[in-house]
Amino acid sequence: MAKDPHTAPPPARRLTPEREQLELFQALPGDLAPRDVQDLMAYPFFSLGKSKRLAPIDFRAGAITIRVEAVPEYGMATIWDADILIWAASQIVEARDAGLKTSRLMAATPYEILTFTGRGTSARDYDRLKAALDRLQSTTVATSIRQTTERRRHRFSWINEWKETTDNHGRPLGVQLILPDWFYAAVLDNALVLTIDPAYFSLSGGLERWLYRIVRKHGGRQSEGWQFDTAHLHAKSGSLSPLKHFAYDLRDIVRRQPLPGYRLVIERLRHGGERFSFTPTPVSFRSNTARPPLLVRSGDKL
Repeated sequence: MAKDPHTAPPPARRLTPEREQLELFQALPGDLAPRDVQDLMAYPFFSLGKSKRLAPIDFRAGAITIRVEAVPEYGMATIWDADILIWAASQIVEARDAGLKTSRLMAATPYEILTFTGRGTSARDYDRLKAALDRLQSTTVATSIRQTTERRRHRFSWINEWKETTDNHGRPLGVQLILPDWFYAAVLDNALVLTIDPAYFSLSGGLERWLYRIVRKHGGRQSEGWQFDTAHLHAKSGSLSPLKHFAYDLRDIVRRQPLPGYRLVIERLRHGGERFSFTPTPVSFRSNTARPPLLVRSGDKL
C-alpha cells in the first residue's frame, strides 16, 4: 500500500533537559538540624586546604575506590564548599520527615544557605558562595561506593548544574541547583545520614573539620569511642601534607581540643608511631574551654 505523500512523518522525540523532568523543591524556612552523609564523612572527597588544589585524590581501601578530579579554572571542591551539601541534606531530610515531597532540583536564597552554614551575608560572602557552587559543579568523582561490584564505578559531580534566578526586572531572587543521584539516594537512606553539631560550622581549619566528620561517623555516641593509627588516618584524609606534617597538625588539634562533643587523645606507641583516639564527652565538658593537652604513652590509661 502506497504511503500518503501528504501525511507528515511523526515528530522526532525531543530530549527533555534534566531540569524539566524534576519538580522544584523550595527550601524550608527556619532553623534545621544539620545532617551529613556518612559516605562523605568517612572517605576523602574534598580538598582540606583553601588554596586551589589540582592534584587528584586517589583512594583505595579493600573494595572501596575513590578518584576525585579538579579542573584548572576552579580547582577541587573544598571541605568548606561541602557545607552546601550539608545544607541540602538537612533540607531534604527535614522535608521528607514532614511528609513533603523532595527533589534533586532545589531553590533557595543565598541568604538562607549562608546563614545556615554560619557565614556572613555581605556581597563578598555571596561571591564566595557562587565560587563554591562552581567548584562543586566542576569537581568530578568516580567511586565504587554503593555499586554492585568494585569494578563498576559511579561518576558524577557534586552539583549537576546551578543557576541564579531573577525577577522580571532583573533583580536577583536566589539560586537553583540540581543534586546528583548518588548523593540524593544517600540522603534519602536513613542509615546513611547523621545529625552533626551546629558548632561544626565554626571550625576554621580544614583538617579539624574533616577530623570532626570522621570522628562523628566512626565514634558516634559510643561511650568507648574509636581509634586510628596516625598513618591510617593520614591515608583516609586525602591530604597533600606529608605524614610528618600531618602528625604535627593532628597533635596541635589534640592540644586545642576544638571538636564539639569529643575528647581527643594521642597515644605514643612503643614500636614507634602514634595512635589517635577519641571518646564522646558529656554536655558539661563542651563548655570547658580550658582543656589540657592529652598526650599519653603506650600502657597509660586513656
